[in-house]
Amino acid sequence: MGLFTFIKEVGDKIFGTSSANAAELKKDLDALGLDTKDLQVEVEGDQVVLKGSAKDQETLEKAVLQVGNKAGIAGVKTDDVTVVTPSGESAFYEVKKGDTLWKIAETHYGKGNGAKYNVIFEANRPMLKHPDKIYPGQKLRIPPLK
Repeated sequence: MGLFTFIKEVGDKIFGTSSANAAELKKDLDALGLDTKDLQVEVEGDQVVLKGSAKDQETLEKAVLQVGNKAGIAGVKTDDVTVVTPSGESAFYEVKKGDTLWKIAETHYGKGNGAKYNVIFEANRPMLKHPDKIYPGQKLRIPPLK
């Protein structure tokens, strides 16, 4: 997958601070309930490096978003991750001021497809808790429609 960039000043603070350490990021990632036991997390300055293996593309993409959407993180590198069950990659979208999941769905899936916002919401769970709780600068997975 490579390198994913994030806005360093935007995102959740990690355990009440704006600085990241690998142990806290790994604990936060594992708390999602995804199968990330074979992913290792390292921090190099403002970059997170993921290593190891992910069971599938969806798990890796969710892991990237979970560690990248944190204050103080400018990028996530995944060059050293093997995906056990590869599949097509999702598109990624950076939320802008005034965006809603409905508007994003219409942009990516076509006019009249705003009701497909739930596809985007589900693709970003458990990181997203509610479809109305997105913020500018946040990155989201936009999976292809099946």
